[in-house]
Amino acid sequence: MEIILGKMGEMVLKGLNRKYFENRMLKSLRNRLSYIGSFNVYSAQSTVYVEPLDESADMSAAFDKAKKVFGLMAVNRAYSCEKNIDAIIASAAENLSDELSRARSFKVESRRADKAFPLKSPEISRIVGGALHKAFPHLRVDVENPEVTVYVEIRDYAAFVHTDPEPGAGGLPVGTAGKAAIMISGGIDSPVAAQRMARRGLELEAVHFFSYPYTSERARQKVITLTGILTDYCGRIPLHIVPFTRIQEEIRERCPEEYFTLLMRRSMMRITERIALMNDCGAIITGESLGQVASQTVQALAVTEQAATLPVLRPLIGMDKEDIVRIAREIGTFDTSILPYEDCCTVFTPRHPKTKPKLDAILEIEKAVSFEDLENEAVSNCERLVISHEQNS
Repeated sequence: MEIILGKMGEMVLKGLNRKYFENRMLKSLRNRLSYIGSFNVYSAQSTVYVEPLDESADMSAAFDKAKKVFGLMAVNRAYSCEKNIDAIIASAAENLSDELSRARSFKVESRRADKAFPLKSPEISRIVGGALHKAFPHLRVDVENPEVTVYVEIRDYAAFVHTDPEPGAGGLPVGTAGKAAIMISGGIDSPVAAQRMARRGLELEAVHFFSYPYTSERARQKVITLTGILTDYCGRIPLHIVPFTRIQEEIRERCPEEYFTLLMRRSMMRITERIALMNDCGAIITGESLGQVASQTVQALAVTEQAATLPVLRPLIGMDKEDIVRIAREIGTFDTSILPYEDCCTVFTPRHPKTKPKLDAILEIEKAVSFEDLENEAVSNCERLVISHEQNS
């Protein structure tokens, strides 16, 4: 029978709290898989097992989902068989034939977790390796740098054979570090920031600022699509779409042009904090990277952050654009992020933005706009959507 094996990551070091982390990870995995079939998901001996409960279960889709669950550092498709050497050889020869036929060299590594098994690990490797070499005579044994490694695991209930695992998502299970609000635009950076912080165990509430008619329905749908892609990693994500047009128009009418972006960002911070506190979030996440644009100088970041009292987490702060683009491609958000639909951050962009603002000057300028009333109105008219795995499956 084909199954999926997952190797747990850093949560195995959590001591007395380890079971809590394991249970959160297993819950996430079961939830992701529930949309594609029936599976038995459990853990034993620091390994996660995903077993199909009927023939209709899509193992390829399950494998793809498992690779994106935070908490698993490696995932592989494996095959279970009886715990006797003949069954192990037959399973390896049949189920791993594609990999072995394509390779030019191989080796066998064995692990005997069940010490009652009559053969020790070196003996298992030698016998299985000899049989596979006979079945695939074009192969040569290379214990230092083989093209394919065949793994044999003897565990309590069965034996398993598989080849090299693929990297998992790593990190910590979503929800084990609390909850935070991510300020998500339609660009490249903020979806990457969301995925990075969910990887550290944060559950997410997404906040998007929408400036109709300056931004289109296509721009709104783009953000919904990006959030959907993130659910493969982050789980179910509530998305709060905040109407921001009136605030931007008031800033344009009443404030000096060079401060437009900073005033907008400060208002976004205050609104995001309101939504965060209403949803039990303990922090705000942004996709800011130091020096990338005028509003992301040290001075501008300090002025922006002063508008909120919650901690502001900036996982991309030390990355350059190439780093961020690489991760965006890896997690599948890049192609959607570069669609040419404007977002509110590009509306009323100043020709010469202030890069070294003073907080006192900003506070004085803000007196010209009734921010409290406008922000109360924006929060009251906020649209809340819940984006789930089911919508993205």
